[in-house]
Amino acid sequence: MMQHVPVMLDEVLEWLRPRPGMTLVDGTLGAGGHVRALAERVSPGGEVLAFDRDPAALAAAERDLRGLPVKIVHANYAELPQVLAQLGVSLVDGMLLDLGVSSDQLADPERGFSFDADGPLDLRFDPTAGEPAWNLLQRCGERELADLIYRYGEERYSRRIARRIVERRAGEPIRTAGELAWLVRSCVPRSPGHAIDPATRTFQALRIAVNDELASLERMLRQLPDCLRPGGRVAIISFHSLEDRLVKSAFRDDPRYEALTRKPVRPTAAEVARNPRSRSAKLRVAARSVAQA
Repeated sequence: MMQHVPVMLDEVLEWLRPRPGMTLVDGTLGAGGHVRALAERVSPGGEVLAFDRDPAALAAAERDLRGLPVKIVHANYAELPQVLAQLGVSLVDGMLLDLGVSSDQLADPERGFSFDADGPLDLRFDPTAGEPAWNLLQRCGERELADLIYRYGEERYSRRIARRIVERRAGEPIRTAGELAWLVRSCVPRSPGHAIDPATRTFQALRIAVNDELASLERMLRQLPDCLRPGGRVAIISFHSLEDRLVKSAFRDDPRYEALTRKPVRPTAAEVARNPRSRSAKLRVAARSVAQA
């Protein structure tokens, strides 16, 4: 199994400035690399509330983070206000969101996140809730599928892909990641010298749709300022333009935020060389406005 490497860890620590006694939130626990670093720095007296929707990530964290001041929460990060109320926490000092898919999820052939494996086309962060991607492909009409792939994947060949999906499922449903990846590759030309797999944008679109990711991000961005202490910081790492656009707009337009990064912070060339998956990462940071508190 590939080893998960937390993206832009040094930059996250520099901008969030974790110190002993702080209460921080990691809304996307994943493989726990960011959480571990934050937890080590808020001790003694502090705590990290670590959210994730993936039961496998939570189980691994229970084992790997034992002994650290981390409270693990099985929830969508957009449920932050409700969880804080249940825990009796009024305000937190900072929050991190790393919106990428973890290496552990990509490496599990039963999840469908990797189109290099031929496992079930599931794509849910929480396999116990919601609708798997293969079922969405089976029930949606051609136009709905095309619109979904275009809107969430920014795929210019979305109508061609949707038409092929509908033609294929008339004879046999698409049930595996490998089947969908082959179908998409057969109707999307690969650009010369372009390293990105032609199936990438379609898988991204289905993953966003199945997990309602953009709606969760929008909801969190609206609610978070009321959960942050004045001056408290939020750092968000996004991996595609749809997420980054939402974060940029919220930090710019909501007077409760004070944007601290005029442009997104990008990984260093050295980090991209060590961890090629970091190449598309963008980090934006804002503080809870003291004036609007």
